[in-house]
Amino acid sequence: MRVKMCGITNHEDAQKAAFYGAWAVGFIFYKKSSRYASPSKVKKIIEELPPFITPVGVFVDQNEKAVKDICRFTRIHTVQFHGDETAVYCKRFKDYKIIKAFRVGSFLEPTMIEKFKVDAYLFDAYQEDAYGGTGKIFNWDLIKKNKFSRPVILSGGLNEGNIKEAIETTQPYAVDISSGLEKSPGIKDPRKIRAFFNNLKSQTM
Repeated sequence: MRVKMCGITNHEDAQKAAFYGAWAVGFIFYKKSSRYASPSKVKKIIEELPPFITPVGVFVDQNEKAVKDICRFTRIHTVQFHGDETAVYCKRFKDYKIIKAFRVGSFLEPTMIEKFKVDAYLFDAYQEDAYGGTGKIFNWDLIKKNKFSRPVILSGGLNEGNIKEAIETTQPYAVDISSGLEKSPGIKDPRKIRAFFNNLKSQTM
């Protein structure tokens, strides 16, 4: 199972993610987030990552030029749009791998989601005053009963205690975890990281 560890703010956590086998690490460039990391800091962290780890830039309703400037500076080639970006907006990033996030409440509109011709769909729990990192889960059956044309990444409230059920229920392409591995916003907990990946390995054996 592919894992994206998101909300990375420091070198140590990025290295732990790589050590335990994360497929990708996410850096949040949304300044209102408690997990925000500056482009200059992210650039240094990425330069020290081992091969085969994909850095992902997470943006929320940001100006197209600003997004591309940050990606160029940090050498990020995969972007995650976690706000209210439109399908037309996403089309402007032809030179990038694109993950479009959808915040799921009590229902899901597959026809609306399928308008986005991106590389993957990420599903996170809806909360009116927050764009991700809420620690809340949503009704996974909403994903289970739908078939999507793009790979599905499951996010929202995942941790070492519920990861097995989450994978069994939704059978995602990948999982995205952030607050479930933290001891405080933006700072990961080594014990939680180890327990999460151990549980994940036992699920896939």
